[in-house]
Amino acid sequence: MNLCPCGSEIAYSDCCEVYISGERVAPTAEALMRSRYTAYVNKKISYLEETLTSQEKSDFSAAETLRWAENSEWIGLEILQIEGGSEEDKTGIVGFSARFKQKGESEEKVHHEIGKFVKQEGRWYYAGHISPKGQTVKREAPKIGRNDPCSCGSGKKYKKCCGK
Repeated sequence: MNLCPCGSEIAYSDCCEVYISGERVAPTAEALMRSRYTAYVNKKISYLEETLTSQEKSDFSAAETLRWAENSEWIGLEILQIEGGSEEDKTGIVGFSARFKQKGESEEKVHHEIGKFVKQEGRWYYAGHISPKGQTVKREAPKIGRNDPCSCGSGKKYKKCCGK
């Protein structure tokens, strides 16, 4: 039995394959997210395109997506957050992290995303992602005054050196 790459611990044939093959539509936003990850693993680029909203399709490149999928070794998917996205909902949010390695590299990378999903005519679609909110950066070192010696060690005042 081949387990599904989405991490469900279910056989691929009983899990994401039924959505990717078109036998059934994903019943929830999470199921669509998992099947989209599996489509990357199995290089099912047409499924990735079919499950995009029309707005997202306008920026989709099948060739670039295939190139990225082929040059990646997919390691695992972890669902971190789910808001809405049930069979009764019209919208949903799924936060996830996908672990992978680029071919020829030994360093594992992680793609974190909070995906938006919408249900249209009984079918879930990927509608983009939510950009993370900016974080406030707190200065660790004291601020250098204009007339203080420059921190670069030149011996000049900051305003005449790096503060220009």
